[in-house]
Amino acid sequence: MKLTLGFSPCPNDTFIFDAMVHGRIDTEGLKFDYFLADIEELNKRAFSGDVDITKISFYAYAYAAQNYLILDSGSALGHKNGPLLISKRRMESSELIDARIAIPGKYTTANLLFSIFWPEAINKTEYLFSDIEEALLKEEVDAGLIIHESRFTYHKKGLQKIADMGEYWEKFTRLPIPLGTIVINRKVPVETALKVNRIINRSLEYAYNDSLASYDFILSNAQEMENTVMNKHIKLFVNKYTSNLGRDGKKAIRELYRIARGKMIIPELPEEIFLTK
Repeated sequence: MKLTLGFSPCPNDTFIFDAMVHGRIDTEGLKFDYFLADIEELNKRAFSGDVDITKISFYAYAYAAQNYLILDSGSALGHKNGPLLISKRRMESSELIDARIAIPGKYTTANLLFSIFWPEAINKTEYLFSDIEEALLKEEVDAGLIIHESRFTYHKKGLQKIADMGEYWEKFTRLPIPLGTIVINRKVPVETALKVNRIINRSLEYAYNDSLASYDFILSNAQEMENTVMNKHIKLFVNKYTSNLGRDGKKAIRELYRIARGKMIIPELPEEIFLTK
């Protein structure tokens, strides 16, 4: 059986999926027709429900939940790894209401978190995540929400942090911050979906045990990222919640949706959002 699979070129995703898509592990008879795309492109493609398995932002999932279930393996949650709001000059929190804000996509979790904490700040412009630093330097915008590897490089360009969405979230909820997840189409039979969950976990274990095996695949998609940044990226975004959401991971996801729904930011979700045995 062949399934379509979409994930981002970011090091955490290529680290997770390398063994799975390159036949390094037992895939229990399943094959994967995979493609790589920016997270916002993956988000929008998921709305049509035509991909079997895909990486998706938790914000976007709220609009694709009718088509997909969240898998237990592959997610990006954690502590001290949330999106950062940065600027070229020092800005006070009160200035953000009227500021021009660059966001890495309407349906990214970065935008959802920012919308929760700064609902009045609505002057937003979408940019490819890797272009936000340059937009700030050119003064096209006043502040920008950065994700992925940008959190390791912005200060080298003379930019400064205004706020950490993760710190706000963790202080408010005392839970890990949900960023992105791997979902599977509800049309896929449950037994097959459970296989996929096992395979992702097996692929992750392989990557942990032989980190050099995935190096070329990670590097070829890392957009000329420095090795130190690449390794920091993986260490920060691949953690215990990637192997297994666990009770705290699922609680954090439900709390994110409860808060966002309470503020009328997202639509009502189906009762069942997680793949269960």
